[in-house]
Amino acid sequence: MKSGRILIAVLFAVGLVGSLVSSEPVYPPLLYTALFLTAISWLWTRFSLRQIGFARKARSLRASVGDIFEEHFDVANAGRLMVLWLEVFNQTPLPGAAGSRILTSIGGRQKRSYVARTWLTRRGGFSLGPTRLTSGDPFGLFQAHKVIPAADSLVVLPMIYELGSFLSPPGLLPGGKAIRRKALDVTPHAAGVREYVPGDPLKRIHWPTSARRGQLMVKEFEQDPQAEVWLFLDAHGRVHSEKESEAAPSVSAADANWLFGRKPVFALPPSSFEYAVSIAASLAHYFIQQRRAVGFIAAGQVRTVLPAERSLRQESKILETLAFLEPKGDLPLASVISTQSKQLPQGSSAILITPSVRSDFLLAVEDLQRRNLRPIVILLISESFGGYKGGEELAASLLEHGVPVCKIYNGTDLSQALTAFSSQFSTQEIRSAWLPHTFTL
Repeated sequence: MKSGRILIAVLFAVGLVGSLVSSEPVYPPLLYTALFLTAISWLWTRFSLRQIGFARKARSLRASVGDIFEEHFDVANAGRLMVLWLEVFNQTPLPGAAGSRILTSIGGRQKRSYVARTWLTRRGGFSLGPTRLTSGDPFGLFQAHKVIPAADSLVVLPMIYELGSFLSPPGLLPGGKAIRRKALDVTPHAAGVREYVPGDPLKRIHWPTSARRGQLMVKEFEQDPQAEVWLFLDAHGRVHSEKESEAAPSVSAADANWLFGRKPVFALPPSSFEYAVSIAASLAHYFIQQRRAVGFIAAGQVRTVLPAERSLRQESKILETLAFLEPKGDLPLASVISTQSKQLPQGSSAILITPSVRSDFLLAVEDLQRRNLRPIVILLISESFGGYKGGEELAASLLEHGVPVCKIYNGTDLSQALTAFSSQFSTQEIRSAWLPHTFTL
């Protein structure tokens, strides 16, 4: 295209100068040719994008960190005029996003399609667009632009590590029998039926009994004997730290692996908060698969409390919350525990995920034990992430009082570490750990 611009410029200059200084008939046609080509180029550019249709589609708008996200791009020329070249520039904020292309010679009534694959390396929400289309004339004199706004958004969930096992909180009653107490939520323990009253969920209607009695009857449930599991994620901004990455994930390497049928291996960035988020996501997934009621509490940008449930919908809610959570809270985990522990059912397990080395954290653990709440600490050793020292001393203090502590370092294989953690404590040690202790500060 640079040569085309030079050609037009030479024709125009020679024709103009020759016409001014000479009466030779060869110069005016050169000038007119340059002007004619310029006009044609302007008109070509003006109409080049008017008949271009564009669409981008994705099979799913939810994915996880480490996955390959696939998008289909369709470009259609509905006009009769050929589009000699078209640049598709993907302006999505998704890191490492693919999809930008330069297409050539799109004839009239033709359609071009291609697939773009992006290796997802960051959780969060990302708009799929905008997309900028650029085209021009054959000589490169003019360009036309068209911006297609984003129509969809992609939610990238945290990376989940599959766990073979984890410390299983015991039930509230020996033998796991049902508690003879009515529950507002649906549990595996049906107690009987009663007449329907306005406001009862339709999913609780027992249709065989309703048909037999000639009126709507709903099922009643008893409380689940299994203890609830509550995940406390420390989102206090001052306690988290991150080392500089030695090497950024290679998107090109990911593409090469994918072409050969191998999923690229993703490593978490050396950030204590990213490790904490993945741990919370993995534990939520594990306990939901075990049919346990799981709740979630964090104080990041806002205070978030998700009441304990056991459904797959609950897992989706927790993962979506984690996808957007940032370490921007100004409330220490000890304060969050003090505020929320009063509202948790007795016998529940509180899994505390934190890199904190604050002394008030020990008092919060003691408070949980006094309230008959069973604490488990997932302690990220802050020093390994470039943060404060004191994690080892805090872990030792917790272990001295029998509190189960799983130490996580930068570079730790989370799946292996969390699975191995369950074998470190016997049942008797766990039960004694959940008796009240007094910590010496």
